[in-house]
Amino acid sequence: MTAQDELVVVNEGLFVDPASVVPCFDGTTPAVLVQPVEGALTEGFERIDLNRAGAGVMQIPGRLVENLHELPSDCDVPSGLMRIALQSGVAMREIPAPARTAANWRMVHDDTEAHGVEIEWLRARFSQVQGGGTGAAIARHGVLTFGSSLLHAGNASNVLSAAVLVALSISGGLAWFGASLFGFLLVALAGVLVESSRLLRAAERQSLGQLPPAIPRADALGWLVDLALGGLMLASVPRLFGETLLSWLFPPVMLILLMTLVPRVVAGGPVRLAGDRVLIALVLAFAAAFGQVEPVVEIMAVALVIAGMALPLRRQG
Repeated sequence: MTAQDELVVVNEGLFVDPASVVPCFDGTTPAVLVQPVEGALTEGFERIDLNRAGAGVMQIPGRLVENLHELPSDCDVPSGLMRIALQSGVAMREIPAPARTAANWRMVHDDTEAHGVEIEWLRARFSQVQGGGTGAAIARHGVLTFGSSLLHAGNASNVLSAAVLVALSISGGLAWFGASLFGFLLVALAGVLVESSRLLRAAERQSLGQLPPAIPRADALGWLVDLALGGLMLASVPRLFGETLLSWLFPPVMLILLMTLVPRVVAGGPVRLAGDRVLIALVLAFAAAFGQVEPVVEIMAVALVIAGMALPLRRQG
């Protein structure tokens, strides 16, 4: 540590979204983040004066660290640095009220409290997320119920991504042996796991301060779900003698393309069903139980074309 360095100090046990902290600082300008004292003391934050308490984060010049030698060896270092910074004229900057909402900007004192804050943070992040259809709704419920435990493992999204690949592989094997009903059910399960991995990976990226990639992993897994869904449709529709390859491929390929296209260009709540892979896989599983996959595929494709023609187009912008 040199006098020219800039030091960021974070109190032990502070739970805060990095995206909420960065806007509070102005480049390399030193600042001690503060908050209203009401409620802060009971959370475990240190009082500064009559009206303000520390927020657990500060950015100070490295030269101030040398003043720690003037304090007892058993002093609380973050607290001591905060007092040194304020006495040296470092400005106080109050964190915005929205940054302190829900589970954000909290002091965590033990594992039990950490578990509760994690659950509260997940609920605040995902409970208001709407859309996505049946698979996304089931995934949200699962993540809100088990997400905290999965995130503790440290590789939750990786495990779910691997589970998607396993489910799709087994569904392919079932299709090979003519058990399309159970294959479609596994594809529906894979669709739920894809949406769950999407939510958990978003939570992992936010907690680590990572930007989303150009092509999220969940999108790539979604393409595999589409491929497996199309393969199961073909496995459920025997190719007739003399039928051309294009004629045999046309219904499932057209349905998959419409499932992708219609939600992108047409507005309206019912259109979400068009891209709901989980719901469509369940419908096809029901059709497979009665050997009626081909007519159901054709009916759904025609219904999507009609929806694309009848419903208003999505506004661009």
